[in-house]
Amino acid sequence: MRRHRIPLSGTRLLQGAGTLVVLGLAASAMLPRDASWLVALVAVIVLGVPHGALDGAVAAPLLRPRFGRVWFPVFALPYLGLAGSVLLAWQVVPMATLAAFLAISVLHFGTEDAGPGRPFEALVRGGLPVALPALLHPEQTAGLFAVVARVPMPELPGWWSAAAWLWLALAAAWLLIGRPRPAVMAEMAVLAAAFLALPPLTAFTLYFVGLHAPRHMLALVRDSVRAPGIDTVPRAVRASLPIFGLTLGLGAGLWPLYASGAPDTAANLLTVTLRMLSALTVPHILLDHVAARWPSGLDKRTITPQARPVSGGAP
Repeated sequence: MRRHRIPLSGTRLLQGAGTLVVLGLAASAMLPRDASWLVALVAVIVLGVPHGALDGAVAAPLLRPRFGRVWFPVFALPYLGLAGSVLLAWQVVPMATLAAFLAISVLHFGTEDAGPGRPFEALVRGGLPVALPALLHPEQTAGLFAVVARVPMPELPGWWSAAAWLWLALAAAWLLIGRPRPAVMAEMAVLAAAFLALPPLTAFTLYFVGLHAPRHMLALVRDSVRAPGIDTVPRAVRASLPIFGLTLGLGAGLWPLYASGAPDTAANLLTVTLRMLSALTVPHILLDHVAARWPSGLDKRTITPQARPVSGGAP
């Protein structure tokens, strides 16, 4: 597969921005709870959400050859429909939706961090930002997600605590017998220290905007097939802006629904942000799944319904 080379300036830009974000978020942990939440949530929205807004750049080469000018509605309608279904699920069955959100997050984070063909490593690495808050700060984590789910949660649900301890056993076994690469061990050690020292939302934000989002964006920049028009970091940022703006508009439209009768701005923003994040993650993962199984080794811009190869999988 052909790969784009990332200019050194783009890498330095991400590294410099990442350093400033890490320092700012770490300092925000000393603020009162609501102020700390607001800083973290603004970082998630401004620096984290745009990586998912690149889904349009991934969908275009898959759908444009087949549907022409109407490719975007073909992409956007089911995408938004799935997201809307998740938002509805939060209203109807909040605890079941929370469990599904956490499980999907482990799958998504692990696949992105470990890469294909490493399921055990993916489970361990993807489970870290979900399990460690439950193990290290159970009361704060329960309080955080009581706000998101809008249900009483004086302590973590038993299934979450049990899953966290199971993850710890699996992680220990993997570290002992899996012989992970030194860079991976160093990354996990830094993340573990962050989750130990910082409040759960701040530590998760560090992971999300410092590792997950830039890792996803850089993977698209390097991939000349999956997102052929995204070959530099600035182009990736520009390409994300239209859908990012649409996402902000949807969030603003949902704000009155969650803010009615609740004057706590930080809590309302937490609810809207994490519920929308979960809602957008479902179609985001499905699109990644489809793109990964699209015929490889070809420039997808040249694939037409008539010329589509028989072998190599189906979308």
